[in-house]
Amino acid sequence: MTEREKMLAGQLYDCGDAELLNQWHKAKDLIRDYNGTDSADTEVKKRILQELLGGQGKNLWITAPFYVDYGNNIYFGNNCEVNMNCTFLDDNTITIGDNALIAPNVQIYTAFHPTNAIDRFGEPKADGSFEFCKTQTAPVTIGNNVWIGGGAIIMPGVTIGNNVVIGAGSVVTKDISDNTIAYGNPCRAVRENR
Repeated sequence: MTEREKMLAGQLYDCGDAELLNQWHKAKDLIRDYNGTDSADTEVKKRILQELLGGQGKNLWITAPFYVDYGNNIYFGNNCEVNMNCTFLDDNTITIGDNALIAPNVQIYTAFHPTNAIDRFGEPKADGSFEFCKTQTAPVTIGNNVWIGGGAIIMPGVTIGNNVVIGAGSVVTKDISDNTIAYGNPCRAVRENR
């Protein structure tokens, strides 16, 4: 099993793997170009996103700056808008349904690390250095017609249902069911969304 296969399967994997580092560097170069493109140059931005992302529907709008790990594990439906300064750590898949509105400074994480330092880094080498940090992942799924408020943080493994509003500043640690308004730290459903 390759390190990429381990990564997508949620197993401990080596972030320093050559294949993963090549994709990581490619994504960083593409996102640098995207973030540096003139705001009105929609054709260049569209071309970059087609090369960067795993998949996208019609009418995707991402306001720069935007940050990713690999890019190719991110999938958008139709009519999605991502506002400025969002960070998507797509070490596993991030799937976003149709008609999503993602406010500024939203962070979506699919990666996490073992809590034990030895499990994270292994034993130190003779010269005192460490290997790359070991990582695990879990996918994030966001349904249709979802609005994620500014500064929200979506943790690994979370599924957010359809027709959900996540309040600004929320930390989403568990699944949120369809048709709810949820907020807080930790985020929880507060009322039905009609």
